[in-house]
Parts: sequence; C-alpha cells; structure tokens
Amino acid sequence: MIPFNKPYLTGKEAHYMYQAVYTGKLSGNGVFTKRCQEFFEKKYGFRKCLLTTSCTDALEMCAILSGVQPGDEVIVPSYTFVSSALAFVRQGCKIVFADSCEGNPNIDADKIESLITERTRVIVPVHYAGVACDMDKIMDIASRHGLLVVEDAAQAIDSYYKGRPLGSIGHMSAFSFHETKNVISGEGGLLAINDERFVRRAEIIWEKGTNRSEFFRGEVNKYGWVDTGSSFLPSEVVAAFLWAQLENMDEIQHRRKAIWQQYHDSLEHLAERGLFSMPMLPEYATNNAHMFYLVCRNIEERSALIAYMKEYGVLTVFHYLSLHLSDYYKSHSTHIPVLPQCDRYADCLVRLPMYYELKDEEVRQIVDLIEEFYENR
Repeated sequence: MIPFNKPYLTGKEAHYMYQAVYTGKLSGNGVFTKRCQEFFEKKYGFRKCLLTTSCTDALEMCAILSGVQPGDEVIVPSYTFVSSALAFVRQGCKIVFADSCEGNPNIDADKIESLITERTRVIVPVHYAGVACDMDKIMDIASRHGLLVVEDAAQAIDSYYKGRPLGSIGHMSAFSFHETKNVISGEGGLLAINDERFVRRAEIIWEKGTNRSEFFRGEVNKYGWVDTGSSFLPSEVVAAFLWAQLENMDEIQHRRKAIWQQYHDSLEHLAERGLFSMPMLPEYATNNAHMFYLVCRNIEERSALIAYMKEYGVLTVFHYLSLHLSDYYKSHSTHIPVLPQCDRYADCLVRLPMYYELKDEEVRQIVDLIEEFYENR
C-alpha cells in the first residue's frame, strides 16, 4: 500500500525532545520555542512570530487581533478548511464566501470587491497548495477600503509571491505544522505579525490575556490579566520536535520539489489531451511542493479514479467540500451564494501521495496506474 501521507522524521526529534524534558521548562516559551520563532523571523522577515498549538489557534488569534465585532463581515474563500472561517465565526462575524479562480483553487481576487459592504472588515486569502493568491490585487483592495488582510498560509511555508515570502504580505498570517504539512510537529502552528500595531497585543493574547512575557523579560515588575486571550502557546516538547524539522527544511523541500516535478513531467501528456488538469502556477508564484493534485472532468470520474487507485494499493484522496453548502452555514444564513468554481474543485479535485520518503519508482507506479485508468476509460 502506498499511503497518501507519511510523516517524515529527521532523526533528531527525539533527541531534542529529550533535551526539552530535562531543561525543566516544559510549559512553552522556552529555549526551543524562541529558537523556532527566531528562525522564521530571520529567514522570512516576519515582524513577530509566535508558535501556537495549531494553525486554527493562530487564525483565532488573528480574529481577536483584528478587532472584529458581532455582525462584522469577513470575506473568505469557500474552498478551504473550516478553520479559515470558524476563527471569525467565533467572534460573531458574518462570513461572506468568495469563489475560486478558474485556473486554481485560490480566491478569485477579481471578485472580491463586489462582495465588500460597509460592514466588511477583513479579507482572508488562502494560499491553496502553497501557491500564492494575487496579493497585489488583494492588498490594493484592502488599502482602498480600509480592510485588514489575514493570510491563511497553512500550506504555504517556504513559498513566495513576486519574491516575497507568503505570510509576510498581509497584516498577519497563520501557518500549520500538522503532520500532513512540509515541516511538522504533529499538531502545531505559527502566528506571524507584520503590522507593528498588533505585536504587543498578540503576545498578551498568546499568554492567556496576561503581560506575563513582559514580566519575564523584566519590562514590568509584576504581571496580571490585561486583555482577552487563551492558552495558545505549545509545550517545549512540540517546539523541540519542530526545531529538528526546521534544521532540515532545505533538504525536505528539495526532495518534495523533485517528487512534484516527477509527477508533473510524467502526467503532462495526459493533461495536454484534456483528460484532467494539473496545478497551475501563476507567473508571480513559486512552488513549495506541498501538494500535487489533479482536477478530473466530473465527480463520477474522480470517484472512479480514487476507487481504481485504492484497488491497486494507492491511497488518493479528495479535499475540501464547499463551505457555503455545509449544513452549518446553510442553517445560519438566509443567502446561499452560487460559487461554480469552488464547487468544481470540491467535486473534481483529487490529491496524489506526497511525502519525503516516496520513492521515484513509487511515483512511476502511481503514474502508470493513472495512465491505465484513462486508457481503460
């Protein structure tokens, strides 16, 4: 069986976790937490980074920091994981769903402005598969309308837009280190702050609404409850695991990109025949090889392909369902938008196995099966 995903271990995770345990500082914000945060700040130029227990928590921090109030509107792509919307739903916001592009599942920047009302406060672009949204257009719209931009960069570590790291362009951003991502900590995330206005409050929210971090730095002589917040920071054990991954990120990325390219080159002849479409990289975007997917011609074909691959021991999977058609959204909204591109990806997109230890011959086996499937049809 070739699984869809297999978490990669560099070999140093347990060693660093052992170190973390024996420092006597397990609760978080210790040596490994600071080391990871500094890594991202230096490598990608983020103004302030805070590790979180998940990308969902990082997004919830973004929602709190944005200052949204019940009844405010937030524009989110419908083709995304529920956390992109849920973080703002928890603040009482109304979610306004946007359609995807025709060429890739990212939010269609040309359709955002028509969704803006006097209640709109935030735009949440999601960089699907690590491929950048059209950030110049999105930031221009946000600037003209006085809106905040929160980048959902869960899949976008080490990917760029016109030479700028994803997550560094919006006012703030959120990353994921879930076991399915390029670099992992099992569960884990990162909040990146690019706007100075939010730096101090982010640290307070991160520390359960207290100025505890300032106290430990000697900036105040006592700490107390000064704001809202929660226990968003992970333990040192999680940070230690992540540090082992970050030390090897260049090697991990090199291998993943090689696998992605092998898929692309081997399947291109079928895509040129119109049997399916493959990931489209706009000129402004780079590829971080988070995912390789195909977009089939209809849902029946996708279901048949998934079943065929499973029959021969290869696990391929579909991805998101349209959030605007979810039971929750339909029960809380009087208007269900028509978003044809989003629904097309929900019905037709299938993800192929992608992980560091996937062998070249296994990729060839997967490609052969896809070729046989379409020959038989």
